[in-house]
Amino acid sequence: KAFSVVSKLLSQRKLDLLDELVSAEVLQVLKEKISLLPDSHRDALAADIDAIMYTTEGDVRIYYDDDGRKFVSILMRFWYLNGANLPDEVPGGTKVFQIVFGDESTKEKRHLLTANYEFQREFTEGAKPDWTITRIEHPRLLE
Repeated sequence: KAFSVVSKLLSQRKLDLLDELVSAEVLQVLKEKISLLPDSHRDALAADIDAIMYTTEGDVRIYYDDDGRKFVSILMRFWYLNGANLPDEVPGGTKVFQIVFGDESTKEKRHLLTANYEFQREFTEGAKPDWTITRIEHPRLLE
């Protein structure tokens, strides 16, 4: 659900609402990138929760910092359908997969897009049980 909420806020340029969800470093990079995106690419960032077709964890790490605090980091990969008006090829030469619903006269075109979000949480005793997003990638859209 966090992926859907954050991706929609990115699409709507409501970055101020991401302060508690996304790390400050990632948020700063996003502010720069989002301002340069064409509307079609910005619209393609939004992933409705019902349009998420597949998710998988890409990497799970447990580590300690120099002060002995314990962290868990999980990289999640998402595949989602989006109806944004994207060209068949997006910058960088990557093919955007299209799925057509309905017959030829009333077809609705959807693109199958991917995103990678890394979630991090501190598990040191007494730490807040909040997850923070420490990486956001929408390949070929948010570069």
